[in-house]
Amino acid sequence: MVKKFLVGAEWRDSGRTFDSIFPGDGSVTAQVAAASEQDVDDAVRAARDAMSKSAWRDMPAHHRGRLLARMADLIDRDSSMLADLQTRDNGKPLAESEAQVAAAAEFFRYYASVCETSEGQVVPSRGNYFSFVDWEPVGVVASITPWNSPLTHEAQKLAPALAAGNTVIMKSSEVTPQVGLEYGRLALEAGFPAGVLNVVTGLGDVGKALVSHPGVNMISFTGGTETGRAIGAIAGRRTIPAILELGGKSPNIIFADANLDLAVQGSLVAIFHNAGQSCLAGSRVFVERSIYDKFVDRFVGAASALALGDPYDRHTAVATVSSFEHRSRIENWFEVARKEGAAFLCGGRRPSGGAFERGAYIEPTVLATTNDMTIAHEEIFGPVACVIPFDDEAQLIRLANESPFGLAAGVWTEDYRRALTVGRRVNAGTVWINTYKSTAVNMPFGGNKASGVGREAGVDGMQAYMVRKAYYLSLDRQPASWPPA
Repeated sequence: MVKKFLVGAEWRDSGRTFDSIFPGDGSVTAQVAAASEQDVDDAVRAARDAMSKSAWRDMPAHHRGRLLARMADLIDRDSSMLADLQTRDNGKPLAESEAQVAAAAEFFRYYASVCETSEGQVVPSRGNYFSFVDWEPVGVVASITPWNSPLTHEAQKLAPALAAGNTVIMKSSEVTPQVGLEYGRLALEAGFPAGVLNVVTGLGDVGKALVSHPGVNMISFTGGTETGRAIGAIAGRRTIPAILELGGKSPNIIFADANLDLAVQGSLVAIFHNAGQSCLAGSRVFVERSIYDKFVDRFVGAASALALGDPYDRHTAVATVSSFEHRSRIENWFEVARKEGAAFLCGGRRPSGGAFERGAYIEPTVLATTNDMTIAHEEIFGPVACVIPFDDEAQLIRLANESPFGLAAGVWTEDYRRALTVGRRVNAGTVWINTYKSTAVNMPFGGNKASGVGREAGVDGMQAYMVRKAYYLSLDRQPASWPPA
């Protein structure tokens, strides 16, 4: 049975399909309808109609809040099914998917309350008028989401955009199309008016048609840097706002005075959680030279001991990567690393035997590199850590910032003065101190340089989907004396 996409209140089948593949064994998880350019046009029209005909943009914020809270409750209700769909689509360990379902519900629950906080501002006037500033929704939002964590990435975009009073057309990754379709179903069940959320599925042509559509007022994209630059160019030509959450090659810094147990464990999470398929992964591990050998021995031993296996096995720490094609890309990077002289300390191979032969598995890999090697500069988006020694704080800052990216950083030290000093000097949107990958719905998230433009989450994450409007209310009772006599 073909899974249809959502335009307004209509579930459509265009006649074209594509397959979602379970990377655990190569089986077809679902056959999904691919939208046409006309379907995209109809989705934009439905979104624009919903802004006015359903009075969505003028709905009192607390009414929108009730719908968002209802959406959160429905996500909780269907949590088992949603977690399973994500794992079937991209091979993420089921335990991780279950945690992300809970986080997705919290996005909707948080913005159910935040939507009443977009207060205006009274500004002291410079004339005989009353002046104030108000917030308005930007309009129709095109949301393009990635395959690594659709449960949270899609909730992180939908909840604030809808809370702000916008309508949305979401295009999920073709690798992970099923969660977005379920969000469309749940939105209708929650009582969102038809057309407020539309979900189109397909390949790159669908995304291109959507972001190029003249009826779209804003673009929100999470994905690769090159695609993000292309989308940014389209937004620039059309002079519409865009949030671009892109790639990373984040430094994870271990000082000699760090608690080594915490640093090793935190570094495992930083790079091997979700098989390294995270934009904020701590993929460059900088270690102060005096403890380099000691840390690397422990880190390599711990990485080699990680349980690699079936996403549905509760003991699995690292499962498959998202697709067989993505595994091939990672293996191509291994060849580049070998040619440039990187030392493979562990991993770098496909595991063999049993289920490993059928799935897109690759071993957790640790490489000894220099900071100027290609694999230490390019985002691999896999379970691949580059360990690099440094001698002092000044050298560390230079090395950490010698990257086109600026998304995140980790600092492990018992000296809080050093931690804050380094945190301020590293070019990154998020800095973790003696932890890594801690995130919260009420904290801003985003990066600098090639890691993107704008911030998501937090109160600012909703205001990013709004525009400020200035009002001048005249207090004059007589017409102005113009033109001059």
